[in-house]
Amino acid sequence: MDFSLLIRQRLRELGTEQRALAAAAQVTESYISQLLTGKKPPPASERTDIYDRMETFLRLPAGKLATLADVHRTEALKRKLADPPAPLFKEVRELILRKCEPSKEHPIRAMFDKEPFGALERLVTQKLLDVVKRVTNEELDDENWLRLVARLTDRSYEQMRVIVLEFLETDIFNVSVENCVTFLDPLIESWDIDLATFGMEIVLNRRLAPGHPKKFGFVELEPTPPVDEEPGLQAFLQDPSLRGDATAKEIEFLKKLTFTRERPTPLYYYRELQNLRDPLHFHRASTEAKLT
Repeated sequence: MDFSLLIRQRLRELGTEQRALAAAAQVTESYISQLLTGKKPPPASERTDIYDRMETFLRLPAGKLATLADVHRTEALKRKLADPPAPLFKEVRELILRKCEPSKEHPIRAMFDKEPFGALERLVTQKLLDVVKRVTNEELDDENWLRLVARLTDRSYEQMRVIVLEFLETDIFNVSVENCVTFLDPLIESWDIDLATFGMEIVLNRRLAPGHPKKFGFVELEPTPPVDEEPGLQAFLQDPSLRGDATAKEIEFLKKLTFTRERPTPLYYYRELQNLRDPLHFHRASTEAKLT
C-alpha cells in the first residue's frame, strides 16, 4: 500500500484529523498535509522519530510506515537520477561569498562569475553543506539545540523539526533560501580556501557548534592533538600551594616548556613561575632600542 494512502485510510478509520496526527508527531499540520498530498517526500527513517510517533497514534505495526517511506524514497530517487534538477544558486551564492575570508572574496567572486556553478563553486558549496548537515544530524535528537536554533531564526519548535528533516534531504542542486537562513547563515562563521591546494578551513559558530575549525584538503583533516602535559606540571597545577594565583598566560608558558630526558617535578614549575615573575631576570627595553 502507498505511504500516504495508508495514513489517510487510518485517519478515516479512527475518525480523527491531520491536526491530531501532527500534534502526536510533534510537527506542523502543514507538514502532515504536504506529506499526504505528495508535495513533500517522506523523510529518511533513520533520521527521525516521527514514524514511531505516527504508528503509535494510528495504531499501526511498528516499522510499517518507515518501510513504506523507504520504498517511496527509492522510487523518487530513481526518477531524480533520470532527470536531475537544474541548479538554482543566486541567493546561496551571495551568502557563501559573504562568509568568505574578506581578502579572498573578490577573486573568488570573479571565478564564480566566470564559471557559474563550476568546479570551484560546487566544491565550496558542497563542503559547507556537508559540515552544516553533519552538525545538524548530530544535534537532531537534542531538543534544546533545536529550540535554540528555532529562537534564533524566529520559528516554532514544531516548524524546526520539519525544517531539519527537509534540510538533511537537500543537496547542492536544491539548497533553498530557507536552508541558508535557518542553517548555513547561523552555523557558519567564516570560511577560507587556499586556491593553490584547494585546502579549506571552515569556522563554525561556537554557540551552536563548539569545537575546532574544520579543515579539508582532499579529505577532512583533524586538528593537531594537544601535546600531553608533563606529570610534574599536572601535579603543580593541582597543588594550590604551588600553583598559587598563576594566570592563564603563565600556565600556557609553562605548558610550552619541553624536555628531552629527565622529567621535571612540581617544584621545578613553581621555581620557573617565580623566575618568570622576577623582574631581575629580565632587561627592560631601552628607549634608544625602541627607537631603532
